[in-house]
Amino acid sequence: MPVGAVVRPLVTAGLLLTAYYLLPVDRRLTGWHAAGLIAGLCLVIAVVAWQVRLISRAKYPALQGVQALALSVPLFLLLFANTYYLLSHTLPPSFTEPLTRTDALYFTVTVFATVGFGDIAPVSQAARVLVTVQMVGNLLVLGAALRVIVTAVQRRRRQE
Repeated sequence: MPVGAVVRPLVTAGLLLTAYYLLPVDRRLTGWHAAGLIAGLCLVIAVVAWQVRLISRAKYPALQGVQALALSVPLFLLLFANTYYLLSHTLPPSFTEPLTRTDALYFTVTVFATVGFGDIAPVSQAARVLVTVQMVGNLLVLGAALRVIVTAVQRRRRQE
């Protein structure tokens, strides 16, 4: 197993997380941010499709599958974390408490993992709609995207 196959997913997730914390983001949620979220979700779909193509040619398809998940899942989660962060600053009563970037990421992962600790909860209708969209997206990421990637890995292994 190549060392890069182990290091690359960690570096990818680390770079996405670093970008989330360091990129300057206007603290006012606008219509452009909604369009950005939709574009970002389309980007996640495109990344999964691109990764499936890479899996079909990979020497180590299972490792390429791990890399696909290491790129698509954090990207999906960070899109929502950023949107929750902006929503919290634009409409402070949207959540039970104001969200920092870390709080927004924590909340996003909590929703993704369906743990629901209850310390942060959506209060406004806008926040609840956004969380509902994330929950549906979670099902798609966990179900469809994971299935597509696993199927691509299995197909590639059968070709060997």
